[in-house]
Amino acid sequence: MQAVLQTKGILSLPSNPRTRAFHPPPSQGLRHRFNPLNPLLKPNSFNGSSLSLDGFSKFQGFVTKPQLVGQKNKTFPICRAEAAAASADGQPVYGEKESPKFMGIELVTLKKIIPLGMMFFCILFNYTILRDTKDVLVVTAEGSSAEIIPFLKTWVNLPMAVGFMILYTKLANVLSKEALFFTVILPFIAFFGAFGFVLYPLSHYVHPTALADKLLNILGPRFLGPLAIMRIWSFCLFYVMAELWGSVVISVLFWGFANQITTVEEAKRFYPLFGLGANVALIFSGRTVKYFSQLRQNLGPGVDGWAISLKGMMSIVVVMGLAICSLYWWVNHNVPLPTRSKKKKEKVKMGTMESLKFLLSSRYIRDLATLVVAYGISINLVEVTWKSKLKAQFPTPNEYSSFMGDFSTATGIATFTMMILSQWIFDKYGWGVAAKITPTVLLLTGVGFFSLILFGGPFAPALAKFGMTPLLAAVYVGALQNIFSKSAKYSLFDPCKEMAYIPLDEDTKVKGKAAIDVVCNPLGKSGGALIQQFMILSFGSLANSTPYLGGVLLGIVLIWLAAARSLDGQFTALRQEEELEKELERAAVKIPVVSQNENGGNGSLASGSTLNPTGGDSASTSSESSSPRNV
Repeated sequence: MQAVLQTKGILSLPSNPRTRAFHPPPSQGLRHRFNPLNPLLKPNSFNGSSLSLDGFSKFQGFVTKPQLVGQKNKTFPICRAEAAAASADGQPVYGEKESPKFMGIELVTLKKIIPLGMMFFCILFNYTILRDTKDVLVVTAEGSSAEIIPFLKTWVNLPMAVGFMILYTKLANVLSKEALFFTVILPFIAFFGAFGFVLYPLSHYVHPTALADKLLNILGPRFLGPLAIMRIWSFCLFYVMAELWGSVVISVLFWGFANQITTVEEAKRFYPLFGLGANVALIFSGRTVKYFSQLRQNLGPGVDGWAISLKGMMSIVVVMGLAICSLYWWVNHNVPLPTRSKKKKEKVKMGTMESLKFLLSSRYIRDLATLVVAYGISINLVEVTWKSKLKAQFPTPNEYSSFMGDFSTATGIATFTMMILSQWIFDKYGWGVAAKITPTVLLLTGVGFFSLILFGGPFAPALAKFGMTPLLAAVYVGALQNIFSKSAKYSLFDPCKEMAYIPLDEDTKVKGKAAIDVVCNPLGKSGGALIQQFMILSFGSLANSTPYLGGVLLGIVLIWLAAARSLDGQFTALRQEEELEKELERAAVKIPVVSQNENGGNGSLASGSTLNPTGGDSASTSSESSSPRNV
């Protein structure tokens, strides 16, 4: 029996096909059973053509049919399988010029990726400077302390973020993408420049210090945080604008632009490198903050060293911002946009109540939501308490800023190292261990941090031998906690969270992610701030609340670990089930072969005949008149 493939439509077999010997290379697998090559002909002979189904020469990408008398010369595109095979071999489709490459990367791709990488570096460089500076301003200002941060995040930052997104949505409906980008980013650049050279030098004249002092005497010290927002309103405005730079310029503007001009294949290849580049920006910007913070040492008496440092850092922010605008303009006018499918996927939108119902209905989604909320609350509880001790150890703005520069550099180095090690951790220990590392780090360092705060007296003699006080030791342990928890979050927690969605069915995956985005992310970010506000108003100050905050942190981390353990069992079971289904599907796959008699025409399917992918063609089942057919 002569085995052939049934082809219809644009591909057809001639009535008298040529018969050639069948010599597939043993290492080429199943594909060469359908596309064997004549061993006497080299693959690149005939100027890139190869033998087609009917024995005629076939160029890459087109099959030539036998021409009838008077018929015009026509070429027909090959089927998708042929095109995929050609592209898999790295051969360009006929008629398309191969793009020039540099070090294996197409120049068109490099024209996108290099400017994007430079933009991302500048944005993260600015963000690190702004993040360190905003804490210095609001924590070390006269009449303020770290207690202002929970109130600032809840009652100023959150409303302004909501208001900005409403404004951004309205602007997106009337402006082009390029105009929208510049309309959003230029006010940020202008504000930071104006703050360094105008608002901060005039802060003594524009801040209502006398009114804030009068209200503080009436309401009592427990209202120090809320009143400090009014007392240093320009610093609080800087704080909010710095926070919005992280959420708006990084998340909305940069990633929106990157997703607009890159393909999925380019994103898979180059987006992880952006993460490494972000940590390099952390290292360099941390050194920059350290340098400007130490300028005070070279200035004469009576000079406001922090004002000089602020002008230098804001000048760099403005220059980097203008560089971002220039790179964006160049990419928009010199790089072609990739073609996109016009078919849009329908996105599931869930309200708050619908999200809550869906969260409660699935144990898997509940555990995943617990991880997200627990991280947001835990990091907020520790960070604010640590910053209050940091101010006690480094009371002046220059000292505080200098320490934050070292902190940012150490965070960048630790995160860079952890991102390299994370692949090894996932491969050797699996998802469960990787998911438990972040809460374990928070638990161990949290116990040390709160122990030094609450029971520092007995440790004082031992610490004195190392030249440290309990306060300084608590600052260093708190810094280590923030460094390692953030590096573990970026390198392990975020990948674990995204991986947990993979084995879910499509409906649960889409609805679960929507529910967590609507409910859990805001709840985690504001939950810690609300807990701190309640305790400050109840116990009078953040210092009096420290023992209770330590207890709350311990309980939340234990719940986090329990949820991670539960989710690990469910995740493993789903993965095993998915692998089993794939194995069953592979075992059940059969490739039908068409039989054709020597006198027949197009042929018909041979019932029960299969092509054995490992054992070759079976000779025992073929009839005497059948012979191998080269297709």
